[in-house]
Amino acid sequence: MTMEVDILELSDRSAKFVLSNARTAFANSVRRAMIADVPTLAIEYVNIYDNTSILYDEQLALRLSLIPLVTDIESYVPQADCPTCKDKAEAERGCPLCEVSLSLSAEGPCVVHSGDMISSDPKVMPADSNIPVIDLKKGQKLVLEAIAHMGYGRDSVKWQAGVACGYKNMPLVSIENCDACGRCAAECPKGIIHVEESGVMILEEDLIKCSLCKLCERVCEIDAIKVAYDENAFVFTMESDGSYSAKELVLNANEVIKGKAEELVEILDRL
Repeated sequence: MTMEVDILELSDRSAKFVLSNARTAFANSVRRAMIADVPTLAIEYVNIYDNTSILYDEQLALRLSLIPLVTDIESYVPQADCPTCKDKAEAERGCPLCEVSLSLSAEGPCVVHSGDMISSDPKVMPADSNIPVIDLKKGQKLVLEAIAHMGYGRDSVKWQAGVACGYKNMPLVSIENCDACGRCAAECPKGIIHVEESGVMILEEDLIKCSLCKLCERVCEIDAIKVAYDENAFVFTMESDGSYSAKELVLNANEVIKGKAEELVEILDRL
C-alpha cells in the first residue's frame, strides 16, 4: 500500500492536503513532528547594554524569544547535537554551528519592530518584520544583543514551528432512498447538503468540509443518510509560524520521522 498525498491548498504559511493509504499512527506522528520535533531558531539569551524603556529586561527578553526566526536547517544544529559544543559545559557552549547573533539599537520616539534587528547571518531574520517589540518615548534607549539557538518545540513553545497542525479522517457520506424532506440540509452546520427534486446530495468538493458531527444522520427519520469515515485517509490542515514555509515544514517533519525510524533499526540491530 503506497501512501498518496493530494494537495488541496498551499501557500507560504499554510497548507491543506489529503494523506491516503496511511495508518492513524503515522498521521499523528506527522502532526507531532511538525509541532515538536522539527528544530528551529529562537532567541534564548539577551545581553542588554542599555534599557531606559518602561519594560524590565526580563519582559523584553520574553518578547524577543517569541519572535519567529527564518531558519536554515542545513546550516544550524541544536546545541545538544553540535559536534563542537555538546561536550562542553553549558556556560561555554555556543559556536557558529548552533547559534546566531542579532543586534538591536534604537532611540525614541519610535516603535521598535522585529524588523529593526540586524542579524549576523543574512539568511536568519524575523519571519515577520512588523511585530511590535516596544514603544520608546523621547529620550528612551534600547541597545541589546540577542543570541538565537536551535531547539525543539517539545522543550519550549518558542521553538514550535507548527502553530496550527491537525487532521481528521476523510468523511464518507452515503445517501439512499431519500425523500427530499430537507431536514438533514437544515441541520447541517457546514451547509454542504443540497436539496434536489430527487433527494439530497453533497458535491464532491464539499465532502471534505464535513465535520463528521452526524447531525444529519440523527435527524433523518428514514435512515436515508449515513455518515462514516475512511480509517486510512486523513485531511490535514497546518500552519507555520514562518520559521519554514508550509512545504518545508511538512518535508522536514517527514525527514525527522525517517531519521527516528532509521535510528530505531540501528538500535534493534545491535541487540
